[in-house]
Amino acid sequence: MVCIFVFCYGHILIVIRRQARVMAGHSGGSGSSIAQNHSHQIQSNVIKTMVLVSAFYVITWMPNNVYYLLLNIDAELTLLDVQHQVTTFIAFFYICANPFIYATKFDPVRGILAGMIPCKKS
Repeated sequence: MVCIFVFCYGHILIVIRRQARVMAGHSGGSGSSIAQNHSHQIQSNVIKTMVLVSAFYVITWMPNNVYYLLLNIDAELTLLDVQHQVTTFIAFFYICANPFIYATKFDPVRGILAGMIPCKKS
């Protein structure tokens, strides 16, 4: 899965760089440096998101994968153990939290989510 994340985000970066070159060719003078800075900011944001999503995936799914490895090695472990339930819960937490990672990266959504916090002053 991590390889798929890296491949897909790599493809996104290639597309962003290609679009940045096209936009730089259309704008001239000082507009070029502004567009270039914006492009670098977008690329940085994509890389940060890739690292965050990939690291979060590894951290949340690793316990479950290790448990299944130990289950195959040790005959005394079962799928009914509390440890299995905990590792499965942690793995499913990734599935539930993943949309919020992307939502908080999008500025309008971030503003709406911040407004939903009752103790935060506007």
